[in-house]
Amino acid sequence: MSNQDRGSSFLAGLVIGGLIGAAIGLLLAPQAGEDTREKLRERGIELRGRADEIADRARGSAEELVARGRDVVDERAAALREAYEQGKAAATRATAELQARFQESKTKAS
Repeated sequence: MSNQDRGSSFLAGLVIGGLIGAAIGLLLAPQAGEDTREKLRERGIELRGRADEIADRARGSAEELVARGRDVVDERAAALREAYEQGKAAATRATAELQARFQESKTKAS
């Protein structure tokens, strides 16, 4: 997890915790019930908006990580294919060389 992700998570927790604390404070404050309910509604709308913003940022970060992960996988797969092809070519050359030596030794033995 990168420092940026940790910072975003901490900030999100701080904001959500602050809003929850404010809501609890409103519930326990000596006000009329209607005033308290109105303030809770306002805070709920605010909380929902902030939560949506945080979710959008998290979604964007996740999509970016997935894209980077795909790039890394594609690069590694290409490198693996290239190594496989080089190994296959080396095996073919070694086989041909061994067959040539075998034929040469067979010819000398005759």
